[in-house]
Amino acid sequence: MNSMYFTEEHQLFRESLREFLKKEVVPHIDKWEETGTIDRFIWKKFGEMGYFGLATAEAHDGLGLDLFYTVILLEELQRINSGGFAAAIWAHVYLAMTHLNKNANESQKSAYLVPSVHGEKIGCLGVTEPFGGSDVAGMRTTAERDGDFYIVNGSKTFITNGVYGDYIILAAKTDPKAGNKGISLFIVDRHSEGVSANKLNKLGWRASDTAELAFDNVKVPAENLMGEEGKGFTFIMEAFALERLVMGINAHARAEYALEYAMQYMSEREAFGKTIDQYQALRHRYVDLYADVEICRQYNYAVVAKLDKGEYAVKEATISKLKSTKVADEVIYNCLQFLGGYGYIEDYPMARMLRDSRLGPIGGGTSEILKEIVAKIVIDKKEYRPPNK
Repeated sequence: MNSMYFTEEHQLFRESLREFLKKEVVPHIDKWEETGTIDRFIWKKFGEMGYFGLATAEAHDGLGLDLFYTVILLEELQRINSGGFAAAIWAHVYLAMTHLNKNANESQKSAYLVPSVHGEKIGCLGVTEPFGGSDVAGMRTTAERDGDFYIVNGSKTFITNGVYGDYIILAAKTDPKAGNKGISLFIVDRHSEGVSANKLNKLGWRASDTAELAFDNVKVPAENLMGEEGKGFTFIMEAFALERLVMGINAHARAEYALEYAMQYMSEREAFGKTIDQYQALRHRYVDLYADVEICRQYNYAVVAKLDKGEYAVKEATISKLKSTKVADEVIYNCLQFLGGYGYIEDYPMARMLRDSRLGPIGGGTSEILKEIVAKIVIDKKEYRPPNK
């Protein structure tokens, strides 16, 4: 463990978390992967252990810890080999709850953030639309003021926790003519009249519920508006840096786990009188992959340190996701090859890992979109500034 970033307290937290996941989560993973439903009891247990409150202030029942505790949570979740379960957890904490922590008022925090910390309410983030993809400013969902309510109409898609969650941090246009300055954020109760969810059938992330959401004249109380009208786009852009860094960390962690598993297998599997970890072609390929993961991991830790100090690391977080997800795909593809025919068998972890990893370069902004963002920064000299600066 890198002592530059992790203290003895961090390490004790990692050991405790790993034991918790082994005891409370791993025995249920195959069932949740098969059914596509995560039992609610585990959310309460995560809440009881404080895992949902790592980044939440103590005033709202959180622990107020530094961002490297989040790194540990993300890394250990990847080791249980269920991208879907991991996604359900981090979508709740680092998509939905991020906005509650940063942008909700005290009343909203009392009603939604505190129950989220305790695992009593599960959140999701509703930004992506069927026709919009990464074009946030082009969203079509609207929220029209009507007295003490907003009337919401439209749809969202690819929403993790959208089927079984309790609330949605929803982006909608309160002024359709104002472009990205007309977008606002709302907290919408998932079971409000007029909200419907269609569960999507995915290649991977099978344990998580991913929804297409429809909103048909949904009445949202005006007090559920986050911040002011027109601030939604700014809130979303600010949160994207953390979301993309989260996916970068996930990627290096699952690649690291894949390499560990492959090495264990290679050290035991014999061919032509010796274990296959002694064949130069495999050894050197393994070292190339190991080096790529090590570079990504160290880079990602450096970006975490920037964010933890309050820096607005849009470029660095974007590069984190762009490169780490690509490396993870390559590593896991090759680790499956190291296992030969067994890599293709569902009783071994690589088949699931390959499916789960493939979402990395897609979700949270495709690699193509991320390349254009970085190009605008390094070629066009565009500057991304934090809100109100």
